[in-house]
Amino acid sequence: MSAERTRVPVVPLEAGASPENPPCPACGEPLFGWIDARPALSGPVSRCESCGLGVVGKAAGLEEALAALDRERDGEAIRIANRAGFSAWIGGAGWAGLEPGRRFLFTPESARRLVANRDQVITGVRWSPGRGIATMWQTVLNGFTFGRNVALAALGRAAAVPAKRPWQRRLDALITVVVAIPALLVAGPLELLAATLGRGSTTTLRVELL
Repeated sequence: MSAERTRVPVVPLEAGASPENPPCPACGEPLFGWIDARPALSGPVSRCESCGLGVVGKAAGLEEALAALDRERDGEAIRIANRAGFSAWIGGAGWAGLEPGRRFLFTPESARRLVANRDQVITGVRWSPGRGIATMWQTVLNGFTFGRNVALAALGRAAAVPAKRPWQRRLDALITVVVAIPALLVAGPLELLAATLGRGSTTTLRVELL
């Protein structure tokens, strides 16, 4: 059988556009389902296959996404929890970057496309080691607890999603103490590997006007 006859047809992303798959605010490609609705989230999470942007809840527009990106500013730079990072991939619904109230889950590529709409460019992308390891560490811990982000919330570094029942919350506190050091020993090498591959958990972006 010839290669031409066995070739798998390629379907463009645009073919998936529908009311259930609204356009991505960053690049216009359709958003597809990623994570079902979870406690403390405003709805299910969709993600763009092209630029990687994640959107929590209903469809959103460019201006709302840009305003959310601006809120991630840290001085001259923008620091994002990277949805294209390895911790987001292994964590899924347990990813530490899924904080309550967070509407957009950025990637360096989605940020690049967003700021291009106001004649800005990203001139530097740098891994943030401290926050990156902390995000990976909490993501690993979330795999053992009923709630999410218990450890980082206790350190004042994130918003927690507490477990529903009091006994679950007490157990989460105990698990976090017992598993914290072993989880860190796993998270550190994982995050270093992810950063080497350009998929660190937290990224700092340098933005300049054209």
